[in-house]
Amino acid sequence: MVVGQTPKMSTPATYASIPISGADVISRSFKNLSTAVSSRRPWPEVVAANAFHRPDSLTVAGERIRKNASYFLINYTILILGCAMISVVGTPISLMVWALVLGMWLIFYFFREDPLFVGGQRVSDRLVLLCLGLGSVLAVWFTGVLENLVVGVGIGLFVCCVHAVSRNPLEGDEDGLRESVLTH
Repeated sequence: MVVGQTPKMSTPATYASIPISGADVISRSFKNLSTAVSSRRPWPEVVAANAFHRPDSLTVAGERIRKNASYFLINYTILILGCAMISVVGTPISLMVWALVLGMWLIFYFFREDPLFVGGQRVSDRLVLLCLGLGSVLAVWFTGVLENLVVGVGIGLFVCCVHAVSRNPLEGDEDGLRESVLTH
């Protein structure tokens, strides 16, 4: 070794530094999506008639919203996305474009486990977020369904809030929430 020269250290390859193919990213994303959707609460539990009561105060209503939103998060997300998609049913091209945009978000942002590589170069998460956001804005602009989407998402949020306020969280709900947090 020459004086003044630093020794070269080999860095071990980690799981996150191994480039994977685009097809593998997509298949893992679909697997993660199915895992997330399978963690939803059963719909009969969501609409169980014996669990609905008017809250006693605004404090109780706020607490119910917090508890129910965390307990029924996947169900509420499915409901809001369903309302958004129903709001664009009148324009089938818009529905197809928004299904594609939603799929891109799910695959390339929400359910992606590993870094994305394009042409052997790692793509930063900020660039992925920027591209997906730009694609969403362009999809709204080209399809002209902004008003419909705002109304659809607003209706979905309203229904979820009414459900969360009026559904009294049961004792078993807290145990199920703790179990789901521990298993995921």
